[in-house]
Amino acid sequence: MEFSAIMSQFSWSMLGTIMIANILLSGDNAVVIALAAKELPEHQRGKAILWGSGAAIVMRVVLTLFATSLLQFPYLKIIGGLALLYIAIDLLINSDDEDEHKPAHTLKEAIKTILIADLVMSLDNVIAVAAAAQGNTVMLIFGLLLSIPLIIGGSALLLGVMERFPLIVIAGAALLGWLAGEMFCTDPAVKTYIGDIPHSFEFLIKVVCAALVVVVAWWRNGYKLQLFGHHDSQ
Repeated sequence: MEFSAIMSQFSWSMLGTIMIANILLSGDNAVVIALAAKELPEHQRGKAILWGSGAAIVMRVVLTLFATSLLQFPYLKIIGGLALLYIAIDLLINSDDEDEHKPAHTLKEAIKTILIADLVMSLDNVIAVAAAAQGNTVMLIFGLLLSIPLIIGGSALLLGVMERFPLIVIAGAALLGWLAGEMFCTDPAVKTYIGDIPHSFEFLIKVVCAALVVVVAWWRNGYKLQLFGHHDSQ
């Protein structure tokens, strides 16, 4: 495709819409990448962010080709929501583990966690960006490219904040639980058997899923969660 043909499909207003969608949606991926990278030695964190961000982009490109049809499969989002709940709880448990004798998490394990979470979360993200692009292939590709610095920059920024304020780790894990609840409510099987869920009940399900992540992790951690930084063992 010639440059003039590419530019003829360029739209500043559409670009603005895609940028807003990317800023809002890339945060989900940035949260899980930062949570997973937090448990690695400092010299491996940059690699985890780069590999994790690259994986998120690849997932989005691949899923763009199949997103619309995949979302029609019943129970797919329910399965994805369950996987996201597990990941959120596991990340929160690991973030509060202060056992110095426990082997450190490996780069491979962190990337595996990021890959699974990206696969689960990228489907809805792709649909939103594709909708913003309104079938314009050039703008869709540009939108996917735009998400690269947003995810990498967002992950690095969140990682620094999480180191200083551990409460953000809990908030991030709870956000993943919230997203899992949203996936449960929007699965085609739910609409088939239950119909449209009232907004108030959908909100309640999201809150319950977010709270479930924190409560289960709190229980698994021996009824303690680190909120305000490192503390000395008594």
